[in-house]
Amino acid sequence: MILIGQFDSPFVRRVGIAMTLYGIAYEHRPWSAFGDADKIRPYNPLTRVPTLVLDNGEVLIESHLMLDYLDTLVPAERRMFPAAEPARHQALRITALATGLGDKAVSLFYETRLHEKVSDLWAGRCRTQIEAVLAVLEADRRGRSTPYWFGDRIGHADIAVTAVLRFIGEAHPGLVLLADFPALDTHAAKMEALPVFQTVMQPFIAPA
Repeated sequence: MILIGQFDSPFVRRVGIAMTLYGIAYEHRPWSAFGDADKIRPYNPLTRVPTLVLDNGEVLIESHLMLDYLDTLVPAERRMFPAAEPARHQALRITALATGLGDKAVSLFYETRLHEKVSDLWAGRCRTQIEAVLAVLEADRRGRSTPYWFGDRIGHADIAVTAVLRFIGEAHPGLVLLADFPALDTHAAKMEALPVFQTVMQPFIAPA
């Protein structure tokens, strides 16, 4: 398989980490949606990352769909979304909040860095949404005593939250003080210390 996109994107990174943990071999093409759009377009007309090219040449877009597919390639007991309810929908909820948080952080970056005139209304809305989601995630993680978010094994929710928190910290320095969210801070530090998180990573590079 071919994974297209740079690991400073939390969406690309979560797929790369999952594939590495699953032991699924892939070629990584660290193309930028901005600087390498002409390279990405033949695979994905949206010129977005991540883009995952399967062994048969089919292409998947959107990180959640990629992980849903990758989960079918490993035994059920190794899948990183819980199989049983209510843990399954709870994990899907936390993951969706994390990726939505990432979307808002990306939108805020584009608004403040790529537009000549910044919409204070839109930027303020994004900041409010970011703070609200962080508060919900903090409360949920604080209410759990397991080593990982949903038990004794790492899951997609752990990966998504950690990848997004790193992106926010690097793309928006000073926007969020993780000390204000101690449960998230502790969780992210534990995840980032794992070898796979140190291998599948890239410092944030702002689009030119």
